[in-house]
Amino acid sequence: MAVKVNIPTMLRNYSNGQPSVLVEGTTVGEVLQNLDQSCAGIKERLLDKDGRVRRFINIYVDSEDIRLLRDLETPVASAKEIRIMPAIAGGRPGFASPCAVLRSP
Repeated sequence: MAVKVNIPTMLRNYSNGQPSVLVEGTTVGEVLQNLDQSCAGIKERLLDKDGRVRRFINIYVDSEDIRLLRDLETPVASAKEIRIMPAIAGGRPGFASPCAVLRSP
């Protein structure tokens, strides 16, 4: 079953400008893997080299943070949507902005 994945503005260059994409999968991890098939390169912006969600990325299944559920193993069978949201925080000179990491090629 397909679930709607909402793409944040700063990552829409991977989705050809589309604000959301329908993606198949039974878990959040499968959905993200399949999302990378239609939005090549987006997975690198969402997951670190160990395959974990980057600490400045929040992913919600409906309104539930996956970190409080089963993380990437969270089932999506009854979900209406998956929302990808970069964390927003203040900054300090000398620290890399999460936005800069998300936008880098």
